[in-house]
Amino acid sequence: MITKQITVNGNTYKVILTDQVISYVNSLKRLYENTSYEDPETFEQVSSEIAATVGEIATAIDPPADEGDLDGIIQEIIRSVDSRAAEMEQQLSKSRSSR
Repeated sequence: MITKQITVNGNTYKVILTDQVISYVNSLKRLYENTSYEDPETFEQVSSEIAATVGEIATAIDPPADEGDLDGIIQEIIRSVDSRAAEMEQQLSKSRSSR
Protein backbone atom coordinates (compact mmCIF):
# COMPACT_ATOMS: atom_id res chain seq x y z
CA MET A 1 0.00 0.00 0.00
CA ILE A 2 1.34 3.40 -1.01
CA THR A 3 0.03 6.77 0.13
CA LYS A 4 0.54 9.69 -2.25
CA GLN A 5 -0.22 13.38 -1.88
CA ILE A 6 -1.45 14.90 -5.11
CA THR A 7 -2.07 18.59 -5.70
CA VAL A 8 -4.34 19.60 -8.58
CA ASN A 9 -5.56 23.14 -9.19
CA GLY A 10 -4.27 24.18 -5.77
CA ASN A 11 -6.23 21.43 -3.97
CA THR A 12 -4.32 18.69 -2.14
CA TYR A 13 -5.61 15.13 -2.01
CA LYS A 14 -4.35 11.97 -0.37
CA VAL A 15 -4.57 8.80 -2.42
CA ILE A 16 -4.06 5.33 -1.04
CA LEU A 17 -2.76 3.03 -3.76
CA THR A 18 -3.79 -0.43 -2.67
CA ASP A 19 -3.37 -3.49 -4.88
CA GLN A 20 -7.05 -3.13 -5.80
CA VAL A 21 -6.65 0.51 -6.85
CA ILE A 22 -3.54 -0.38 -8.87
CA SER A 23 -5.57 -3.10 -10.57
CA TYR A 24 -8.28 -0.55 -11.43
CA VAL A 25 -5.63 1.81 -12.83
CA ASN A 26 -4.23 -0.95 -15.05
CA SER A 27 -7.74 -1.81 -16.22
CA LEU A 28 -8.38 1.85 -16.99
CA LYS A 29 -5.21 2.04 -19.06
CA ARG A 30 -6.29 -1.04 -21.05
CA LEU A 31 -9.73 0.47 -21.59
CA TYR A 32 -8.18 3.70 -22.89
CA GLU A 33 -5.94 1.72 -25.24
CA ASN A 34 -8.83 -0.37 -26.59
CA THR A 35 -11.31 2.44 -27.14
CA SER A 36 -12.77 2.18 -30.62
CA TYR A 37 -14.33 5.33 -31.98
CA GLU A 38 -15.71 3.64 -35.09
CA ASP A 39 -18.50 1.59 -33.53
CA PRO A 40 -20.89 3.78 -31.49
CA GLU A 41 -22.31 0.85 -29.53
CA THR A 42 -18.89 -0.43 -28.50
CA PHE A 43 -17.77 3.12 -27.73
CA GLU A 44 -20.72 3.61 -25.37
CA GLN A 45 -19.98 0.34 -23.60
CA VAL A 46 -16.28 1.15 -23.19
CA SER A 47 -17.12 4.70 -22.06
CA SER A 48 -19.42 3.27 -19.41
CA GLU A 49 -16.68 0.88 -18.23
CA ILE A 50 -14.20 3.77 -18.10
CA ALA A 51 -16.61 5.85 -16.01
CA ALA A 52 -17.20 2.94 -13.62
CA THR A 53 -13.48 2.28 -13.26
CA VAL A 54 -12.74 5.97 -12.62
CA GLY A 55 -15.48 5.87 -9.97
CA GLU A 56 -13.77 2.93 -8.27
CA ILE A 57 -10.40 4.70 -8.32
CA ALA A 58 -12.04 7.86 -6.96
CA THR A 59 -13.01 6.00 -3.78
CA ALA A 60 -9.31 6.00 -2.84
CA ILE A 61 -9.13 9.82 -2.95
CA ASP A 62 -9.46 11.79 0.29
CA PRO A 63 -11.12 14.23 0.50
CA PRO A 64 -13.47 13.32 -2.34
CA ALA A 65 -12.25 14.97 -5.53
CA ASP A 66 -13.89 18.08 -6.93
CA GLU A 67 -15.35 17.38 -10.37
CA GLY A 68 -12.89 19.81 -11.97
CA ASP A 69 -9.92 18.08 -10.32
CA LEU A 70 -10.81 14.45 -10.95
CA ASP A 71 -9.21 14.13 -14.40
CA GLY A 72 -5.93 15.63 -13.19
CA ILE A 73 -5.91 13.39 -10.12
CA ILE A 74 -6.54 10.29 -12.22
CA GLN A 75 -3.68 11.27 -14.54
CA GLU A 76 -1.36 11.69 -11.54
CA ILE A 77 -2.46 8.34 -10.12
CA ILE A 78 -1.71 6.65 -13.46
CA ARG A 79 1.76 8.29 -13.50
CA SER A 80 2.38 7.11 -9.93
CA VAL A 81 1.36 3.54 -10.72
CA ASP A 82 3.51 3.53 -13.88
CA SER A 83 6.47 4.94 -11.94
CA ARG A 84 6.08 2.34 -9.21
CA ALA A 85 5.87 -0.47 -11.79
CA ALA A 86 9.07 0.80 -13.47
CA GLU A 87 10.85 0.90 -10.08
CA MET A 88 9.79 -2.65 -9.32
CA GLU A 89 10.91 -3.85 -12.75
CA GLN A 90 14.27 -2.15 -12.26
CA GLN A 91 14.70 -3.84 -8.87
CA LEU A 92 13.83 -7.22 -10.40
CA SER A 93 16.36 -6.67 -13.16
CA LYS A 94 19.05 -5.80 -10.62
CA SER A 95 18.30 -8.86 -8.49
CA ARG A 96 18.37 -11.12 -11.58
CA SER A 97 21.70 -9.70 -12.78
CA SER A 98 23.31 -10.07 -9.35
CA ARG A 99 22.66 -13.84 -9.25
